[in-house]
Amino acid sequence: MATDTQPKAAGAGGARNLRRTLLDNGALTALVVLLVAMSLLSGDFLTTQNLLNVGVQAAVTAILAFGVTFVIVSAGIDLSVGSVAALSATVLAWTATSEGVPVWLAVILAVVTGLACGLVNGALISYGKLPPFIATLAMLSVGRGLSLVISQGSPIAFPESVSVLGDTLGGRLPVPVLVMAGMGLIAWVVLSRTYIGRSMYAIGGNEEAARLSGLRVQRQKLVIYALSGLFAAVAGIVLASRLVSAQPQAAQGYELDAIAAVVIGGASLAGGVGKASGTLIGALILAVLRNGLNLLSVSAFWQQVVIGVVIALAVLLDTARRRAGATGGATGGAGSSSGTPGGRRRGALQLGLAAVVAAAAVGAVSLLNPGSSSTTTRVGMSLSTLNNPFFVQMRQGAEAEAKAAGIDLTVTDAQNDASQQANQLQNFTGSGVKAVVVNPVDSDAVAPAVRGADKAGIPVIAADRGVNNAETAALVASDNTAGGRLAAKALAERLGGKGQVVVLQGTAGTSASRERGAGFAEGIRAYPGIEVVARQPADFDRTKGLDVMTNLLQSHPDVDGVFAENDEMALGAAKALGAKAGKEVAVVGFDGTPDGISAVEAGTLYASIAQQPAELGRIAVRNAVRAAEGKDVESTVKVPVKVVTQKNAGDFR
Repeated sequence: MATDTQPKAAGAGGARNLRRTLLDNGALTALVVLLVAMSLLSGDFLTTQNLLNVGVQAAVTAILAFGVTFVIVSAGIDLSVGSVAALSATVLAWTATSEGVPVWLAVILAVVTGLACGLVNGALISYGKLPPFIATLAMLSVGRGLSLVISQGSPIAFPESVSVLGDTLGGRLPVPVLVMAGMGLIAWVVLSRTYIGRSMYAIGGNEEAARLSGLRVQRQKLVIYALSGLFAAVAGIVLASRLVSAQPQAAQGYELDAIAAVVIGGASLAGGVGKASGTLIGALILAVLRNGLNLLSVSAFWQQVVIGVVIALAVLLDTARRRAGATGGATGGAGSSSGTPGGRRRGALQLGLAAVVAAAAVGAVSLLNPGSSSTTTRVGMSLSTLNNPFFVQMRQGAEAEAKAAGIDLTVTDAQNDASQQANQLQNFTGSGVKAVVVNPVDSDAVAPAVRGADKAGIPVIAADRGVNNAETAALVASDNTAGGRLAAKALAERLGGKGQVVVLQGTAGTSASRERGAGFAEGIRAYPGIEVVARQPADFDRTKGLDVMTNLLQSHPDVDGVFAENDEMALGAAKALGAKAGKEVAVVGFDGTPDGISAVEAGTLYASIAQQPAELGRIAVRNAVRAAEGKDVESTVKVPVKVVTQKNAGDFR
């Protein structure tokens, strides 16, 4: 009898062990569910190339999150890692290119920069007695500001010898994945095999008890935050290597992704709990979600909703598991819980929650996925942002052209993040689209992803902004520099060639801001009677335009004119000027958006430089379809810019 039942017992034990492993690891369960769901919903998901894409896209977040794990385990928080990553990469690029420092020394300086930022955080928290939230929030601002100061707001080319970190080995294995694995191994060793790792858990579990037991808590916190800064520096170097340039605005918001990955992976914000493997799983969940939703053509706006819901459900599952485990410990021990009625009920609860996660993932993407026919030409379009009326109009024009041509168009929102745009282009390349339209966040940073599409035989159309160091089938754009010159001429003529003007600049580092600003500066030099008394960034945002203009009016109350590098900032400036706008002060915007045109008609804005974004989107998609069909397209297609005033505003409705 014993020999007959032994195989069954072993099989049952194996099943129980698998079930227990999944139930005891809520994040792992959520990841497995997501992998299965995405595999069922997209035939492009479970391919070798796409899985490698997921690994690359998870790498930077995971490396940042490993460093944040040390902090969260010790009951702290680090909001500065994104800015520290950008600063470290900028230091490397600047010292190696502008200052002629040997590359190996520049790399050391970048790592030291990350360590120094972490040590400052630790000192402010340990000895300055600042709350971690405040200390790291201050470093977030300082790090980003220094990055912009060093780079002067423009991307800096990355040394070629370091850019290999963003490449592949043997043409297949991505180096960022290897770096992620190496840093993950270091994090695991630190947490589980070192004195400082044990100190982290002790401090996070009960800081006062740790201090009374003889642990030098202040010194340990210095080391903990220094480690977080070190990992942030490595993440910044890997990110810049992928983009072949150091972006001063890189990694914005990545600190939130890093914290989310740590918490999804099972760490507690109260401290004392967390592990490197869980953090890796958390980062992979975020990457799988974004990659899968791109492949499923889910709206960029709905993607944010779905990701937030699934993150909440994943953490809810893990929280329920912990509570159930605590109850089991109180009643009879965790080791026997699986065989007891209470353990079975807890298991059922956890499986039920896992099913909820699965249903949410599958249901959301199924509902939102418009579905595409295999016989329909598929075109991908990545816009730099959809948080701007100009690009919303570009999308609308593109979608209208796609509908007329009978093609399937997928539009994604890069949210002004060059790394996220690179991920989107990678996903398009792996999903079998016939052509890609890209409106680059940065003309240099997008180049590696465009080269990848070229290598796969997928034609790329650049829209509004060109791509440097990569071949595109066509560039469909208006001339931003020429538009800046037109704005200078219109404003100067309105002022009679004399007066004081201020310039509201766009987001630092973007090509649109650089080109429009350069064109205006060139054009205004022809009018020596006009003085530019101030230039300040307002990030293409109406609210910031209002605030910045309000501040400038305190020091320049007699200003005669305003040039804003987009209509949103111009409308904010007009609001700040109040009754002066259009009467005492001439305001010129850029883009020719519907709100801008209305303000020109009302006389609030004197003029706007219209780029006709809807037409730009239509022409870009039209050329993408021609390129996908193997037809010839013109290498450069110019969409004319025009000055919109009250006299001709009706023509732009």
